Amino acid sequence: MATAMAGQLQGRVAMITGAGRGIGVGIANVLASRGAAVAVCDLDGAAAEETANAINTGGGTAIAGAVDVTDPDSLEHFAGRAISELGAIDICVPNAGVIGGPGFASRKDFTKEDWEMTFAVNVHGVANTTEAVKEHMKDRRQGKIVIIASHGGRKPRGIGDRGRGTSQQPYLVSKAAAIQLTHLLAIELGSFNINVNAVCPGRLWTPMWEAIAINHKALNPTYAELTPHEIFIQQIKATMPLGRPQTPEDIGKTVAFLASDDASEITGQAINVNGGAAMD
Repeated sequence: MATAMAGQLQGRVAMITGAGRGIGVGIANVLASRGAAVAVCDLDGAAAEETANAINTGGGTAIAGAVDVTDPDSLEHFAGRAISELGAIDICVPNAGVIGGPGFASRKDFTKEDWEMTFAVNVHGVANTTEAVKEHMKDRRQGKIVIIASHGGRKPRGIGDRGRGTSQQPYLVSKAAAIQLTHLLAIELGSFNINVNAVCPGRLWTPMWEAIAINHKALNPTYAELTPHEIFIQQIKATMPLGRPQTPEDIGKTVAFLASDDASEITGQAINVNGGAAMD
């Protein structure tokens, strides 16, 4: 079984945004371990280089670049480079995302800047990323697009309590938009043999979730004596039947499945990877 998994994506090329840290690194590592060559990019080009260097050192194939997903030209240039250097783009993973604008963690409520930043990255950034690869995939009549959304983009179960979650409204709405975009792209691209799905992570201890926990601590007096990580664990135990957080690799494994031939008849779906916190 391990050998089969190791070659699950052999010969494929994947482009992953936001791959300089957190979930993006986990996705890149899993796809590379399954045989894919990966083109990893991030607003922080040095962080993307670290991801690529680790994969190359481990025997995989990776290239890296600095990309701003809010800039279509930046994405077009990187996608062109990936095609030129790696031969094609078979898999596209729009993963780059933000929780809010600068200073989000310390605010009691959302601001206009939070709306603008989350939609610029989490919605327009996803659309820009898919636009950068769409014609290439249509010309080849094949492709897998796996958008990273959030289970918070469905219904705000357990996150809209008094003193918690109100400042996350822009983020949650942006992720709902990402799920809707998944559905629309699946309809648009299905006749070109392109599968479009979304993965909806639950709670992972990443820099993004640390900012959420800091925000919850600022909003809720009952968290005053807890560290951000203790808040994170407490909320997981309260909301997840499995009682444990997810990891970037957990998300990467689901992306790998959706990007494989095993998922050839799956499109337009948004799959929760959240320990049972939301069941749809």
